[in-house]
Amino acid sequence: MAKKTPLHALHTELGATFTDCGGWSMPLRYTSELAEHHAVRTTAGLFDLTHLGEAEVSGPEAGRALDHALTGQPSRIAVGRGCSSVLVHETGGVLDDLVVHRLAETRYRIVANAGNAMVVLSQLRDRVDGYAATIRNASGDRALIAVQGPAAQAIIGAVADRDVVSLEHNAITPARLGGREVLLARTAGTGSTGSTGGTGSTGGTGSTGGTGSTGGAGGIGEDGFGVHCRPADAEALWRTISAAGTGHGLLACGLACRYTLRLEAGTPSCGRELTPRTTPFEAGLGHAVTFGKPGGFVGEAALAARRDQGPTRVLVGLTSTGRRAPRTGCAVLAPDTGEHIGEVTSGALSPTLGHPVALAYLRTDRSAPGTEVLVDIRGGHEHARVVELPFHRRPA
Repeated sequence: MAKKTPLHALHTELGATFTDCGGWSMPLRYTSELAEHHAVRTTAGLFDLTHLGEAEVSGPEAGRALDHALTGQPSRIAVGRGCSSVLVHETGGVLDDLVVHRLAETRYRIVANAGNAMVVLSQLRDRVDGYAATIRNASGDRALIAVQGPAAQAIIGAVADRDVVSLEHNAITPARLGGREVLLARTAGTGSTGSTGGTGSTGGTGSTGGTGSTGGAGGIGEDGFGVHCRPADAEALWRTISAAGTGHGLLACGLACRYTLRLEAGTPSCGRELTPRTTPFEAGLGHAVTFGKPGGFVGEAALAARRDQGPTRVLVGLTSTGRRAPRTGCAVLAPDTGEHIGEVTSGALSPTLGHPVALAYLRTDRSAPGTEVLVDIRGGHEHARVVELPFHRRPA
């Protein structure tokens, strides 16, 4: 039986349609995913992201242990800050993209994708063994509510006991919202993955498969906040935030719209763009890999070899002017020779841009922006062009 978040009864009250996501019964949509998508882009959306997995690592060598376990260097994160990192297999393939917060000098909290939560926990337990650090499953500690979109700052500012304008992106801090104690995380409004914070993302759509991304608001290209609260406070906080957002056009949003939001932001998703067959370099996550750390990290040798060889394929963005959107698994062909040069991993008609967009892995010699390609959609060939990511970027 699928697990339910503390907000499940409230979602039912609001008329949500539910889907399974990583073993959780989660809202897919409340009204229409198109309306919810536009709300996040123009005003703000309110999400339940409690399904994301969480683990806590603490102890004198917690930072060193995570440096060894992950591709990044959590030991260098300042207290009260967060960053993205990647958990890779010894072969260099991606197991999950994570958000890491440093809550105290010797205490870290890791947010993982819902479908990978137990894999991440098991891998971290093995990798911190031998260090003066302990790890525990923290998934049931808190509920997670996210407010994302241009009006997020005004909405959270109206109910917070502190100045949220000064809260830097990727920061996490204790706060009170509507009189209730929370951990408040500011999430970055860029088109990059991971990053951020707080919300953890990022969840998948349910309707389209995949486990989603923990990229949070950064993963969908909008500013936002993650509200980590006691499960018993979740419903009251949701109602408080919802009331504060009434004048700002805030909508309750399900996971379906996150698919098109993160696609427009060019964010790779676990289970689609990020798999054990894909290294961070192919997916454009080379910035999340730190070589030369004291003691090294799991997968370093394999990733160093891949870095030196250079990837044979890379993740790119595709756009087209037709009405048929590429879908997962569609073959990408060279228009001059008809040869297979890649495959679509995610695709949809962009609600914001009004034309089809897709993410695809292409051969490096066919991956330059401006390259013309053909996409095989149910036996028909649609013209598309390689473009720089993200497809959509919030104006500065």
